[in-house]
Amino acid sequence: MKRVPHHGRETAYRRFDRGGDGPTLCLVHGSGGTKDVWKAQARLADRFPIVSIDLSGHGDSDDVDAVPGPETLAAYADDVAAVVEAEAADPVDSTSATVLCGNSLGGAVALWVALERDLDLEGLVLAGTGARLAVLRDLLDWLADDFERAVEFLHGEDRLFHDPPPEYVDLSAAAMHDCGRATVERDFRTCHRFDVRDRLDEIAVPTLAVVGEHDGLTPPRYHDVLADGIERCERATIEEAAHLAMLEAPVGFNAVIADFVGRLDRLSG
Repeated sequence: MKRVPHHGRETAYRRFDRGGDGPTLCLVHGSGGTKDVWKAQARLADRFPIVSIDLSGHGDSDDVDAVPGPETLAAYADDVAAVVEAEAADPVDSTSATVLCGNSLGGAVALWVALERDLDLEGLVLAGTGARLAVLRDLLDWLADDFERAVEFLHGEDRLFHDPPPEYVDLSAAAMHDCGRATVERDFRTCHRFDVRDRLDEIAVPTLAVVGEHDGLTPPRYHDVLADGIERCERATIEEAAHLAMLEAPVGFNAVIADFVGRLDRLSG
């Protein structure tokens, strides 16, 4: 594990590299998650170096004092930018995390980085996310007043998962509890205030919008909006998966990502 200091805090991340010479993938988790949600994507490291981040207040990263909404989104974008810049400057493993891949809240962060940060990106992968991420009012209330009910709701059928092994549910719920109620609520309230539908035409890099076919949190139509609004955006569906398709159906998810990233040279031309 590596750590990078910035803005008075440290952001933790993990790097996997088995000699892949493709663009580096920078993976950004969603609300109440950690870098561990991307563990199956380490299998791609023989083709592409992989960097997975803990956003502030998650996993091994320091927390940040930020109000839910644009302030938190900007702080999380700072986390991603700091890691990308640190990797580019590393004297031993110098690389640039040139493809951002974000799930859910992480997709919002990736979009915000592409729109608001001066990073030389080669592509975006937007997985189980959207240009607008409105959250059910009941869920916001439960996050404030009944955290256990919120966690149970999120792990209901066709939300985070479609038909997962029980241990996946246990690990996901444990990650949310480790983050804590306040951080998870901050994440979802930040999602609720996120809306860049009127700025999608500013995204200039090749983009992939990928969704689990059973995703009830950010359903396939959200990804149709992304594909319609971003000029160079492809669309893919992962069968037998819901919101956390990268964890629930890693073979299919990884194949779609590898195909897209492997064609970026041609797509960028």
